[in-house]
Amino acid sequence: MDENRRPIKTRSAGWAKRFTDELVKRDISPNQISVISMLFALFGAVTLNIDNGVAGSILCIVGIQLRLLCNLFDGMVAIEGGKQSAVGSLYNEFPDRVADSLLIVGLGFAIGQSDLGWFAALAAALTAYVRVFGGALGLAQSFMGPMAKQHRMAVMTVALLLNVFETSYHATHYALLIALVIIALGSVATCVTRTLAIARQLKGNAHVDQ
Repeated sequence: MDENRRPIKTRSAGWAKRFTDELVKRDISPNQISVISMLFALFGAVTLNIDNGVAGSILCIVGIQLRLLCNLFDGMVAIEGGKQSAVGSLYNEFPDRVADSLLIVGLGFAIGQSDLGWFAALAAALTAYVRVFGGALGLAQSFMGPMAKQHRMAVMTVALLLNVFETSYHATHYALLIALVIIALGSVATCVTRTLAIARQLKGNAHVDQ
């Protein structure tokens, strides 16, 4: 496995391999899939802001899960399907940051906490910056948490499920607010843990060189 590739167990699933083969046969490029992931994220953010109740929550969950599937298949089509391109690394990173920001900022606006949404999105983007910066230093990129991309989307998905019931009985959105706080604080913590991991690796390499 490529050390700079996010470890995902689902890649080994039979259904994932079959769907990847189908995408390759239809000549769908990984870069196209990456762009589509942003559209699904936009769909989720817009629907949640149109209706932050039951319907919007369910549709936003659908958008999140389709976005994550795109994140799975763009890599599989590129690597397992042998369709890597010269600009593949750009498409692998930039659409992810846009999709994350759309969903997290959208969550903030949907519950009237736009400032917190922007802060959480910035912190989430910085987790990727720290990871890639470690790679730029010649180190293996670290995908550790506690609030990596998959964790952020899992927290948001669970909160949206809880929001379906919360809005039905109380017309409040505390689950979504708590999720946004968790994503914000967890992303900051992730920046710290990844930075410390980079420092340890650099110190370890320095000792080896000596």
